[in-house]
Amino acid sequence: MFVSVVTLAGGRPDHLCNLVVGLTRQTQPPCELIVAVMQDAPYDLPDAPFPIRQLMIAGGDLPLAVARNAAGRAATGDALVFLDMDCIPTPTLVADYARRLGELDGLLMGEVLYLPGGATAGDWRSEDFAAVAVRHSDRRGPPAEGIELCNDYRCFWSLNFAMRRATFLRVGGFHEGYRGYGGEDTDFGKVLDTAGVPIAWIRGGLAHHQYHPHHMPPVHHLDSVVRNAELFEARWGYRTMGHWLYAFRLMGLIDDAEGAPIRILRRPDADDLALTGQQSHQPYANTATVIRTLEARVPASGRVAA
Repeated sequence: MFVSVVTLAGGRPDHLCNLVVGLTRQTQPPCELIVAVMQDAPYDLPDAPFPIRQLMIAGGDLPLAVARNAAGRAATGDALVFLDMDCIPTPTLVADYARRLGELDGLLMGEVLYLPGGATAGDWRSEDFAAVAVRHSDRRGPPAEGIELCNDYRCFWSLNFAMRRATFLRVGGFHEGYRGYGGEDTDFGKVLDTAGVPIAWIRGGLAHHQYHPHHMPPVHHLDSVVRNAELFEARWGYRTMGHWLYAFRLMGLIDDAEGAPIRILRRPDADDLALTGQQSHQPYANTATVIRTLEARVPASGRVAA
């Protein structure tokens, strides 16, 4: 099975270069790498023993769904591996996906472990990451072996997944009404669930997520999260990203009363950014931790104390 690797890229050139280096070390090389570029200029990338094509994606509002679909349509492989640009594939990632997609025609989710800052400095090796990489506390681990079907489409996360290209095209890809951050993953999972396409975890397909500062919940994407939550509701009859909306409500950023449009009450300030920001010692930001902190501040009135 020929495998095309697809990634979306904007900024962070060092991360993308590390992804390319990881792909050059595969036990089964991909037939190509397609980079959907969401910035003004293409990247200067390392040489690789496979073609690298950079697709320039128009739009300055983080068009993730548009970019994934364009890259998927441009690919030539039998299988598509979608890997975020801040992920480094372990040497067997492509081979793991190729083998498992031969066993199940569905969406397969590989493993992800998170690296602390500095882990990729110098001449890094994937085998050295095991000593420092950690699993995300809000994400379940892989099955003990093989493939395990997932019965909840909301578990889909586009950080590291693979599908047969024909199946991706048959279901229509991601809904391109989603612009900016949030919602398009869950919508795609719902589309697959409705179409009867299985979603599954696999053992293997491991990628290491490179450190970069982030916010969870994503207060820096407040507007697009609100907009995309309402788009999801218009399509499916209920809202997604409930944990983020709940945190935003506790912070006093929104009013998301049921049966009414979500209202943004104020803009995130320095305190909100400090609360949600990933600290330098943390491999990842964690919405659950922020929610626990916010809930501890809620007095009997149900409002967050200043």
